[in-house]
Formats: sequence, structure tokens, C-alpha cells
Amino acid sequence: MYCVNCGTPLAPGLSYCNRCGSNLRERPPEPSKTASITAFLTAITLLGIAGMGIMLGGSVVLRREAGLAQEMIGFFMLFIFLIVVMTEFMLVRNLSKLLGSHEKKEYLLPPQPMPHELHAARPGSLGEPVSSVTENTTRTLEYSRRER
Repeated sequence: MYCVNCGTPLAPGLSYCNRCGSNLRERPPEPSKTASITAFLTAITLLGIAGMGIMLGGSVVLRREAGLAQEMIGFFMLFIFLIVVMTEFMLVRNLSKLLGSHEKKEYLLPPQPMPHELHAARPGSLGEPVSSVTENTTRTLEYSRRER
């Protein structure tokens, strides 16, 4: 098991991380994604309706008021249609990413050795024990006693 904050390997049964002190018992609540899904679906629907309205209404106005040829009106409708389709595609793509990320769970990998290191630590080997804070203090006092 690894710490979700810093990625340090942990012994089973710990309540707090030895390195960063984060609480291992409490999991942060997952944010609700229903609001963002609803926003994407609303944007997709409104963009489709507004795009169709602009495309059809704009062509009628261009024909009656501006008196443009049918080729220019067709070009206008094609241009608006392409813009709406590209925007709809991007919204659907982002929505699918949002839904896909909900299904995947992220796991932290154990720390990997840096490429510039000469050799990696062996999985079964234990590292050197960390020296105690009082160890240096005790040694200093012993040295001062011997000097007298």
C-alpha cells in the first residue's frame, strides 16, 4: 500500500503516513460529476438548436433582405453547419472524457529510481536505519565529559 499524498510505501494498519502525516483512514469525498454532465448535455442541446436557428433564419434573412444569390446562401449555411458540428464534436468529446475518467481509478505507483542512479534498491533489502535526533546530542555530551 502506498500513501495517496506522497507515494511512500506504507506498512499495513497505519492510520497516518510516516513521511507526510496525511490521514490514511479518511478518504476525501469524490466530487459529484452530475452537475458538469448536466451542463455539457444542456450546452450540446442549446448549441444544436441555436445553430439550426441561425442557419435557417440567417438564410431567409439573407435571401429576403440582402437579395443574395442561392450559391452565397448555400455557402453561408454550409459554413454555419460546419461551425456547429465542430463545436458539438468538441463538447461530446469532453463529455466522453468526463464520463471515462469517472470509471477509471487512479493509483499511485511506487517511486521509481531515477535514470541517473547507478543501481536501484533491491525489493527485499532494507535501507539504513534513520539516525535518531538524540543520538548526536548524546555523543556530543559524551565527548565533553571525556575532555575534562
